[in-house]
Amino acid sequence: MRGILSFLLLAFLATVQAVSSSGNKLLVVLEELAEKTKYSKYLGDLEARGFSLSYESPKSDKLALFKLGERAYDHLIILPPKSKGLGPQLSPKILLDFINAGGNILLTLSASQPTPTSLVSLLLELDIHLPTDRTALVVDHFNYDTISAPEQHDVVLVPRPDAIRPDVKNFFKGDGKGGEVIAIPRAVGQTLGNTSPLLTPILRAPRTAYSYNPKDDVEGVEDPFGVGPQLSLITTMQARNSARFTVIGSSELLEDAWFDAKVKRSVGLGGVGTGAKEVKTSNQAFAKEVTGWTFNEIGVLKVGQIEHHLNEGGVESNVTNPKIYRVKNEVTYSIELSEYSWDKWVPFTPPTGDVVQLEFSMLSPFHRLPLTPKTTTKTSTVYTTSFKLPDQHGIFNFKVNYKRPFYSNVEEKNTVTVRHFAHDEWPRSWVISGAWPWIAGIGVTVTGWVAFVALWLWSKPVPLKLTTSGKKIQ
Repeated sequence: MRGILSFLLLAFLATVQAVSSSGNKLLVVLEELAEKTKYSKYLGDLEARGFSLSYESPKSDKLALFKLGERAYDHLIILPPKSKGLGPQLSPKILLDFINAGGNILLTLSASQPTPTSLVSLLLELDIHLPTDRTALVVDHFNYDTISAPEQHDVVLVPRPDAIRPDVKNFFKGDGKGGEVIAIPRAVGQTLGNTSPLLTPILRAPRTAYSYNPKDDVEGVEDPFGVGPQLSLITTMQARNSARFTVIGSSELLEDAWFDAKVKRSVGLGGVGTGAKEVKTSNQAFAKEVTGWTFNEIGVLKVGQIEHHLNEGGVESNVTNPKIYRVKNEVTYSIELSEYSWDKWVPFTPPTGDVVQLEFSMLSPFHRLPLTPKTTTKTSTVYTTSFKLPDQHGIFNFKVNYKRPFYSNVEEKNTVTVRHFAHDEWPRSWVISGAWPWIAGIGVTVTGWVAFVALWLWSKPVPLKLTTSGKKIQ
């Protein structure tokens, strides 16, 4: 009976465990609990995926992101507050400390409610800029919803985002069949600084969109905050510790009303969209992908076993991960990589055009080699390469530094010593071709000396001639 109960308990725990690879404690900050009904489907989906949700008001005395110096939550969602401030527990410093401690944050903005100063300061710290007009929103007169915004044109319709580069995996393309539409109602556009390599936009505004303040009663905008792809509608930042921060420019994107809404696009440039039909938005699936990436449900890499060993003449050594090698040794290096995909670990495969590389370096790389897949299991792929150590002794590092957009960072370093040849490991002189002239010179010298001695010993002295009187004859 106990065995059956234990089995049922383990099965129950397996079904309710968090999908995220970094924990399930999620804090939702919203000013009024009654607003939960607007996001019931979004929040319900999070609970169904195993997250443990807690709700707090931004100015609640119970709100605390840290307890006893440790994170109290794994993830944080900040919905737009109605008040101008967020309280002392959500200051820019505390939020940055939360990120530095490995926490993930999903921040939503709304053009109908001014963004609090503390959040503006936080975004400036991350080199994300908002319009100076707190009520400015993104409008597009060629890509809007004719049903909900026939006059304001502030509900922008955009397709699924493309990959930012051909060699970067696209986690937000949906089923990849195309034709899906995402509705972005009354979004706050963001512009990104050029100095931070950690920022990556997920969704940019169409080229005909621009930032506009509806309170300005003018027919045209002379100096807009941003236009076209300059405006990011959804921005991500992955810190060096792989903590993730996402800014969604429209909180309404997550509301139930837009999960089930039907939209009809306007006629765009060149007559694009003529005869368009009503279609259901893909906001729910898109919101799941954005949230899943932010909360480490996708795009997380894990390093398994790392090995390096001698491989002289194709014969692998039984000693793995030695601390010392010799110059010009043949060495094999291997690393095991896994990727987390929603609820399980799967083998990691780089996108087409990308490759995992190994650096063998001292102060600078002596070798930079591509790692090729050797074996694959249900949960991982082993990448390996073989090479000859340089003719340089010293302290070297096997280093794998794989940092790509939307993937967690992989930085593994193993330090080894490379010694020079021992006195009994040098090759014999006759093996070294550069010594052949010297060896030949020695041989010629010895041969000449032996020949001289032999000739001298073999030569017979000339006999002396004497006169009758006994004198020598010259």
